Amino acid sequence: MTATRELGRSGLQVAPIAFGGNVFGWSADEKTSFALLDAFVDAGFNLVDTADAYSAWVPGNAGGESETILGRWFKHSGKRDKVVLATKVAKWAERPGLSADNIAAAVEDSLRRLQTDVIDLYQAHEDDESTPLETTLAAFGRLIEQGKVRAIGASNYSASRLHDALKVSADYKLPRYETLQPEYNLYDRSGYEAGLEPLVREQGLGVISYYSLASGFLSGKYRRAEDAAKSSARGRSVVDKYLNPRGLRILTALDDIAGKHGASASQVALAWLIARPGITAPIVSATSVEQLKDVLAAAQVRLSAEDVAQLDAASAEQD
Repeated sequence: MTATRELGRSGLQVAPIAFGGNVFGWSADEKTSFALLDAFVDAGFNLVDTADAYSAWVPGNAGGESETILGRWFKHSGKRDKVVLATKVAKWAERPGLSADNIAAAVEDSLRRLQTDVIDLYQAHEDDESTPLETTLAAFGRLIEQGKVRAIGASNYSASRLHDALKVSADYKLPRYETLQPEYNLYDRSGYEAGLEPLVREQGLGVISYYSLASGFLSGKYRRAEDAAKSSARGRSVVDKYLNPRGLRILTALDDIAGKHGASASQVALAWLIARPGITAPIVSATSVEQLKDVLAAAQVRLSAEDVAQLDAASAEQD
């Protein structure tokens, strides 16, 4: 059994890698999604992260597809009790923002699609500065009182707004955000480490990082400009953003450490996140069971202090 970690102070215990449900109804059809979820849970992992907005960006989709597939899998597999279920509200055009009315309506829609009575972790998908924090947190509090939600979290919040939200929770005795979901990986470090990391560690929040492999760059898939053709959807943007001297330094360090551990570059990049103080469970996505098993093996990679120092040095942003 994979050792678990607590999500903030929520009491929810999760294995150290989360599955990102943005692929359900997008790059993974229903049959593949079911196989992925079975493999994930059967391997001893339990945190599945989705959102009402997934996957509205796909031509022909409207949104809600990921939750719908997940709900069908719960009914088909009978494994709802093996999953810590996380979903989100605020970013979908059909249910935008964090007003009390929108939260109350959106949660009912999500519960229906997910075919469950309770959402373990309900997250604000993005900040909504047009709604007072007290209003949003009180609305989430009502869902907890009603037994529809167990804990709440924030995604894509700035350090200052997260600080303010935590203060409002304390001042008004409202439920607090127990988790943060930021973009964070071995390449994209400064946005999280500068302001958010000290705050979440001081306050004891759990962190579920997304883009854990920098859109696939940290797997070593993109090493030359020509490699952009390996992914028609995002290859060019990945190469343009990450294929530079710093990115290549990171890949070299990943290759070196992967060789020492008999691991893949992806596994080492994820192991670095798992070992980072304050990180609870990086989010990974996969579109095949083989790919999923490869990334889940990262939980067994134990990096030495020297390994971490080498990766930190290679990924340092130089002036």
